[in-house]
Amino acid sequence: MRAPRRGTEEVAAPRVTAVVGLLVVFEMVSGFLQGSGPALVPAVQDWQSISASQAQWYMAVQFLAAAVGVPVLGRLGDLYGHRLLVRISLVCVAAGTVLVALAPNLTVLLLGRALMGPLAALLPLEIGLVRDRLDLDGARRAVGLLVGALTLGSLLGHGLAGPLLVLTGGVQATLCVLAAIACACVALSYCAIPESRTRAPGRMDWTGALLLGLALLLFLGTTARGANWGWTSPLTLGGLALALALLAWWIRLERDRPHALVDVQAVAHPRSAPFYVSGFVFGAVMLGGQAVGISYIAASPADEGYGFGLTTWEISAWGAVPHVLAFAGASMVARVAARTGYPRVLLLAFALMAAGNVGLIAGHTTLALFALASAVSGFGMGLALGGLPTLIAERSTPDRTASATAVYNNLKTLGGSLAGAGSAVVLGSLVVRGTDVPALSAYLTIWGLGSLLCVVALMLQVLTSRQAVAPGAAKNRRSDSRPHSDAHTRGG
Repeated sequence: MRAPRRGTEEVAAPRVTAVVGLLVVFEMVSGFLQGSGPALVPAVQDWQSISASQAQWYMAVQFLAAAVGVPVLGRLGDLYGHRLLVRISLVCVAAGTVLVALAPNLTVLLLGRALMGPLAALLPLEIGLVRDRLDLDGARRAVGLLVGALTLGSLLGHGLAGPLLVLTGGVQATLCVLAAIACACVALSYCAIPESRTRAPGRMDWTGALLLGLALLLFLGTTARGANWGWTSPLTLGGLALALALLAWWIRLERDRPHALVDVQAVAHPRSAPFYVSGFVFGAVMLGGQAVGISYIAASPADEGYGFGLTTWEISAWGAVPHVLAFAGASMVARVAARTGYPRVLLLAFALMAAGNVGLIAGHTTLALFALASAVSGFGMGLALGGLPTLIAERSTPDRTASATAVYNNLKTLGGSLAGAGSAVVLGSLVVRGTDVPALSAYLTIWGLGSLLCVVALMLQVLTSRQAVAPGAAKNRRSDSRPHSDAHTRGG
């Protein structure tokens, strides 16, 4: 790995500042496209004349494509350059949005949504780029801005999809607007973005990529259909067992490869593993709890005996509260960490998320208290959104930044998938006697489990906090963030 000359670094500094701004634009657009997706599902369903189960795949296919594609794109970015793969990802996304907007049938529609899967790869690739081009403090600030932009974009996409639909007069026109925005990002990616300089040794592990993709597709596809098949049915249990067997085979294969898709030993190292586990927990609490909260506040006290009976626009306004606080937390994480250190930021993040879930239980009869608890939890999520990928990137070797962050992203997604399936089981099992309506105890159980998971992650942060690099010493110890000393000798 060749170190850049000092003179070149000084000349490039102003340009790198502009690069961060462009990457922030990409993340805001990424969030907007992802946030607007769920809000447009009913309109897409009417436009394409498809059933509710078919419409479910409108969201699921992008989710599956992201799970399979993110590790591959992250590793390719480490091998061939992060800017190149950012551009390729943006081209795929733009092509996908165009196909979705012009889709004559369901097949083309789903193909377009699958091509939008690389949206989830943008952040890991961008983290790899800023870590390579900026110093430690600059990279930390940049990651906070990127995560904050993604959060803000998601909030705007969720809130503005409806008004945009009304303004354009139809869902196809709305989708064309989104496609135009995505295509504009492709053109913007050719403006003043320098390529990363560090390259990982070796070549692409396509066998590992294929095996991991099959395992993830089988696992996520089975959990997505588990509620319809029955969680104890032979089809569901067999699918999950086969997925886990493939995953175990993949781990064994990756451990013996010199240039593996994922550095399994680095992920399992005591300096890194707690943060990956925390990412899984974070995904379970954040992604798995969103639908549960919306379902609860939409319930009517007169009918179900709990909830607040909010209307659609009131639900949207309530949903904006944790999103706004998450944006604030993600944007502030670098400044907070400069004073306390990132390990303490994560301690605060999971403490707030645990307190927020407890607050949902305590305030489930009062809307103001319920909203306050959601706000507390949202701020903690924002801190975790900015803090976890930053620490994971810093604890990886410079030539593995994008692929390491991609692994975190997938673990977060898997956590959300499992939590969503688990929540469905709880809501379907704890019901009002003689009906299929979830009982109040179901919601309280889910929030209690969420709080317990946050406490587990909090304990992990406490156990590893002594190993964390102190903020004042981090500038001179960037290379010491490697999980193990032979990282470069084995490609990673």
